[in-house]
This record gives sequence, structure tokens and C-alpha cells, in this order.
Amino acid sequence: MIFFLVLLGGAIALVVIGAAVDGMPYLISTGVLLLIIAVLYLLARSVSRSRRRPAA
Repeated sequence: MIFFLVLLGGAIALVVIGAAVDGMPYLISTGVLLLIIAVLYLLARSVSRSRRRPAA
């Protein structure tokens, strides 16, 4: 969970810096890409956790 929060914080920071500083759209795109990776990581983690539960 810490890894997800670090990715999320980094993505938000990059998007804010890229939006605030003129001429840095690559920071916005990097932040959005990092946000997508963070969401995919959280999704993969939740799917793998749901598969580990034994059937009752």
C-alpha cells in the first residue's frame, strides 16, 4: 500500500508542477502515466488478493 501511495503522490506532484510551470507538458504527461500505473498496480493487487481466498 505504501508503494501505491508513493506512486500516487509522485503523480500528483508531477501534474501540479507541470501545470504550474509554463512549457513543461512532459511533466503532466509523465504524471498522468504514473497515475495510470498506480491505478493498474492497485487493481492487480486487489485481483490477486481476491484469488488467494479459499472457497468455502
